[in-house]
Amino acid sequence: MGIEEYGGGQHESSDVLVVTTNDVPGFYVQKVIGEVFGLTVRSRHLGSQIGAGLKSLVGGELRGLTKTLVQTRNQAMERLVDQARSRGANAVLMFRFDVTEAADVGTEVCAYGTAVVLAPRS
Repeated sequence: MGIEEYGGGQHESSDVLVVTTNDVPGFYVQKVIGEVFGLTVRSRHLGSQIGAGLKSLVGGELRGLTKTLVQTRNQAMERLVDQARSRGANAVLMFRFDVTEAADVGTEVCAYGTAVVLAPRS
């Protein structure tokens, strides 16, 4: 697997900027829209659970599970951006991920932040 399969984040052409900071240099918050989030829950299939169990005997990275988690986080982030865009935002500040086990059947990934409208400083 190449490095692109383990990465995430936005594409340069995205119309909604997502940052983990409170502000963006050169811009000011013109309007606060409010909290937005993207949520997804994924279960692992039996094959990956067996493979992970066997791999844990010898140690090392669980590549299949890593790839699944990256895909899950990217999907949650895409949903966050879609929600922000639909509410009129052009940015999300204080972006975070929250990952938890969901009733022992899967992994819940929530991407969240504050949707805002940014304007350039004069």
